[in-house]
Amino acid sequence: MLAHRYRLPLALVAAATAAGGATLLLRPRTGVEKPAAASASDYFTPAELQKARDFRAPQRVIMLATMAVEGAALTFLVARPPAPLERLGRRPLLGGAAAGAGLSIGFTALTLPLSAVSEQRSRSVGLSTQTWRSWGSDLVKATGIGAVMAAGGGALAVAGLRRFPDRWWLPGAGAIVGLSALFAFAAPVVIDPIFNKFEPLPDGPLRTEVLALARQADVDVGQVYRVDASRRTSATNAYVWGLGRTKRVVMYDNLIDGYPDDQVRSVVAHELSHVVHKDVPRGLLWLAITAPASTLLVKELAERLNRDQSLGAAAGLPALALAGAIVSGVLGPVSNLLSRAVERRADNYALELTNDPDAFIGLSRSLAVTNLADLTTPRFFQVVFGSHPATLERIGAALEWGRKNRYDPSAQRSTSGHGP
Repeated sequence: MLAHRYRLPLALVAAATAAGGATLLLRPRTGVEKPAAASASDYFTPAELQKARDFRAPQRVIMLATMAVEGAALTFLVARPPAPLERLGRRPLLGGAAAGAGLSIGFTALTLPLSAVSEQRSRSVGLSTQTWRSWGSDLVKATGIGAVMAAGGGALAVAGLRRFPDRWWLPGAGAIVGLSALFAFAAPVVIDPIFNKFEPLPDGPLRTEVLALARQADVDVGQVYRVDASRRTSATNAYVWGLGRTKRVVMYDNLIDGYPDDQVRSVVAHELSHVVHKDVPRGLLWLAITAPASTLLVKELAERLNRDQSLGAAAGLPALALAGAIVSGVLGPVSNLLSRAVERRADNYALELTNDPDAFIGLSRSLAVTNLADLTTPRFFQVVFGSHPATLERIGAALEWGRKNRYDPSAQRSTSGHGP
């Protein structure tokens, strides 16, 4: 009995140690600048700052409300499992699949009013370019995909719990890593095209520039795609995604069409850093290191939430889902700590590759204005939820890089071949 009492805190210590150790092991050790001080008033107008603050502050409330609604619903299902969940236990695997799909669809329906409010607010400031019909179509697609994945996860969870009642967390950890790797490999070619149209970057000056930067970085960039993001949003972005043959750099069409060449060049250089440093595989490695202890913590917590009854049935899935959400919430800030360090390295890499801090500062400002980034985001939110450095930190890093490298803007303009 005494040993049972200490299993949960010991599992918590093990999970925290694994996450902290993985973060220390995989953190960038070079290429991260300590930023200089940067003032928001030097780069943004009061109107721009106020517009972003007025939009983002309520959006944060909506996000927290969504999390609270989902948490309350799971807590209720754990405390009072409904009769349909109990009946699904008669056919364990099918019941697990049905319960997983039902929970996924149910949470989407439960939080639909909050999602609609968030969409309407995005539309009112011009951030969303969708019609309600288009938004609804995307919602149906996402709900269907989520239900299929949750059904598979529910069946797999029940099968593992029944086959390995006491040690299911070990194969469960392996399954989490394996499925995550499979998702990273398949999503770019299976799921993403359901929502957007991806086209290889056509021949022209930009493709030539991208390939020249890749040669300069001595990296196989994979394929570079242009995505029709403007059909959904006025926000701009670029990202690296995929594994092996599906590895790709993806650039928003409104980034390509609406930003100056030198700023697009900075974006490409930043994304090349993720390819050079193999950040997607390293993210999977972080997961592989932390998954066993994290899954053990989920097991110990779920058993207590489920009042020490068997989890190997559909009725036990809410307890597993709630425990998983709690563990993700605890370890998420540690993961984001690593993510911010990786993004700082990518920023520095872009500065080294382009030798153009002015373009990087202009890009940081443009992205903040276009995407309505709130420069007054509370520190708590940045630490817990922030996967990227804050805008002023990125600007400050570029200023510091320019100071250390004695950057000469006039020399850059005379050799870059770009417009002013």
